[in-house]
Amino acid sequence: MKTYINGKTKPLTYKESDVPIEKRVDDLLDRMTLPEKFGQMTQIEKNSISADAIGEFGIGSVLSGGGGNPDPNTPENWRAMVEAFQVAAAESRLGIPLLYGSDAVHGHNNVYSATIFPHNIGLGATNDPALVEEIGRVTALETAATSVRWNFAPAVSVARDIRWGRSYESYSQDPHLAAKLGAAYLKGSQGERLDLPTSVLGSVKHFVGDGGTAWGTTGRYEWVKDWWQTDGERWMIDQGDCLDDEDALRRVHLVPYLAAIEAGARNIMVSYNSWDGLRMHGQKYMLTDVLKGELGFTGFLVTDWLGINQLAADYYDGLVIGINAGIDMVMVPFDHLLFIKTMSEAVINGDIPITRVDDAVRRILTVKFELGLFDNDFTDRPDLALVGCEDHREIARQAVQKSAVLLKNENALPIQADNKTILVAGVGANDIGMQCGGWTIEWQGNPGPITVGETLLTGLTDKLPASTTFAYAADGNFPQGTKADIGIVVVSEMPYSEGEGDRSDVSLSVEEAALVARMREHCDTLIVVLYSGRPRIITPQLDQIDGLVAAWLPGSEAAALADVLLGNVPFSGTLSFAWPRTMDQVPYSADHDFMWPIGFGLTA
Repeated sequence: MKTYINGKTKPLTYKESDVPIEKRVDDLLDRMTLPEKFGQMTQIEKNSISADAIGEFGIGSVLSGGGGNPDPNTPENWRAMVEAFQVAAAESRLGIPLLYGSDAVHGHNNVYSATIFPHNIGLGATNDPALVEEIGRVTALETAATSVRWNFAPAVSVARDIRWGRSYESYSQDPHLAAKLGAAYLKGSQGERLDLPTSVLGSVKHFVGDGGTAWGTTGRYEWVKDWWQTDGERWMIDQGDCLDDEDALRRVHLVPYLAAIEAGARNIMVSYNSWDGLRMHGQKYMLTDVLKGELGFTGFLVTDWLGINQLAADYYDGLVIGINAGIDMVMVPFDHLLFIKTMSEAVINGDIPITRVDDAVRRILTVKFELGLFDNDFTDRPDLALVGCEDHREIARQAVQKSAVLLKNENALPIQADNKTILVAGVGANDIGMQCGGWTIEWQGNPGPITVGETLLTGLTDKLPASTTFAYAADGNFPQGTKADIGIVVVSEMPYSEGEGDRSDVSLSVEEAALVARMREHCDTLIVVLYSGRPRIITPQLDQIDGLVAAWLPGSEAAALADVLLGNVPFSGTLSFAWPRTMDQVPYSADHDFMWPIGFGLTA
């Protein structure tokens, strides 16, 4: 292949698959104009750009954020949507492939009918790296089937304060367990080789200290598009300030990144949080000196949504700070024209060195070559029939069962159901949206039949012997005088994500406590199953409960819990988070006398 440069022919080395990647990148970088380089540094949200503009500006990446779905939301339409953008990129002057990203944080969770796995806090309770790696592999297959080759996962946050609305995205409060499981997931996602069409680039996030922020330190920026709620207790710790000194930052929050880099991380997403008062997106010391220098990370860094905008009131100033700090790709996500124009001005003015731009683009292009995007027809991807297939759902069932932690058992579990009367209460017992939690179909998730799945109530109905008398009332209002052998209450948090889930007090609500008390009056043995994205303060209710199970946010296959409750599958889950007695034990400290420590879990 050849092209004409200044009247002379020059081989298109970057298109030759047998040439080493470094030389292909050199050749392509040498051919690019400044605007094309800025285009590669741009990540735009899918509804904010046309396919024609993708080719015109040589845009490097498009993303679907939470809820960034086609209509109707089907795997087929996902594939068609992504490939339309890819075709447009292929028709640009240099034909540089597009990298499409999505938040597939517990399965390909934006896609209706995809397999939804337990959130990370549940996977942490399995303490099973092989299972987590398999979940990474399955998620990659379902994601790649829709032509998405970049997943904004795994989160390797070490959540020290369970008031944080992203606690469920953390595998553990133990940095070494978070490191082990995060690396396992990354290996599963990226496969044996990145250039296989079944491999999906992971995005290890959020660098660094997002799990160590202090309550009440979230900044407010009147110049930033205000997507957060500023009333009440929401957005009080998410995106806040990590006050740890550097030794603690390294000892706790940096540990999972060391493991991820060793496991092959090629992309890292920068965190919204500050460290010692300075936003991480502007932390040149951590991004360039430590991550890229000391730790030898040679992949590329991407911002979080509007992360650059938080650095300064003036967009120009914020962009200069962020790019010079080490940001390579900017999740714009709405206005690519403003980003490209401002980058051009900053380079012309000498405020951003061209060497910094070339370094960023080199890193991005290198990963695109490693993914095989230049050499493989983007239609060469897994079969759409894999999305939500039975084999994948079976792996999700195993994860549900292995993540369930038995916290209390006074001769309650396993349930002896023969010739017994069982009453079940709690909306979550029969609600797919509540068992899946946030980041499911929509950013915040939603209660109700939002996707394909099976509830605990379905599982009990299918698994209980015919001799069992069985009834369900969501509100626990059974007829006066009703007395059963066994009562099962599912206590569920409403779905939430990010700062919308920040809570100053994670105790059971008045309504939840009343439901437990009401069911206590209707049964001889009371079992409580908690659906939650964090430990809940349940000390005041504990004496009323005979059996207590932390089931976390089990995902689409909550029916599998029935086998654990009935003793068909043994309890094996252990806490990856310490369980506090009172809110006085929040945030985490190794000095606290917890109700149940990390590693605790009974067997029935």
